[in-house]
Amino acid sequence: MTAADSPQPIRVVIADDQATIRDALAAMLDLVADLSIVGTAADGAALVDLVAEHQPDVVLTDLRMPGMDGAEATRIIGESSPDLPVVVLTTFDDDESIFRALDAGARGYLTKDANRHEIAAAIRAAAAGQSVLDRTVQQRLLAGAVRSAGPSAATTSPSELDALTAREREVLVHMADGSSNREIAKALFVSESTVKTHINNVFAKLALRDRGQAIAFAHRHGLVSG
Repeated sequence: MTAADSPQPIRVVIADDQATIRDALAAMLDLVADLSIVGTAADGAALVDLVAEHQPDVVLTDLRMPGMDGAEATRIIGESSPDLPVVVLTTFDDDESIFRALDAGARGYLTKDANRHEIAAAIRAAAAGQSVLDRTVQQRLLAGAVRSAGPSAATTSPSELDALTAREREVLVHMADGSSNREIAKALFVSESTVKTHINNVFAKLALRDRGQAIAFAHRHGLVSG
């Protein structure tokens, strides 16, 4: 393979209000062969500007920052660049923080005890259209879904779930499990274009904007078992 044929690195921008963490992340991830850090920001407003300037492939952002925080920046980025995946990397794993980030459209959620390999893997997965939640976050989402569902998950917001066809519900569950469109198509023996149609229908029927909100919805309604 010639240099011209080599795949281009995944271009990443990073936001964290702590300079030491921000610089360490940038230096650490820039050593990964298939990643390229194209900019860093100290808050959400600067992150939004960086995204507009550099048009990265993936955003990696802290959640709680002064001024505009990571969730608000994620929402704004999603409005202007709906296909740009945002991965949250934060110390906070409480239910409010997790759901706020996912409702804003975050494609992934990691806590800061993740190592370089886990963070790089999450960035690659996000760039490939997959959702990434670390194990702690998955467990909290599942526990929250069980609590909100009460004795029977099937009784939670039936009018919303009843709006979906059986196949649309299958697609929603696969999305919440982190599957890409290609993986969903393979699992359901349909084309990727059919999967995209089902996803658009799910978003429209449930008033969801993106995969991040779909993940939150699926966990809240007990559709994901683990």
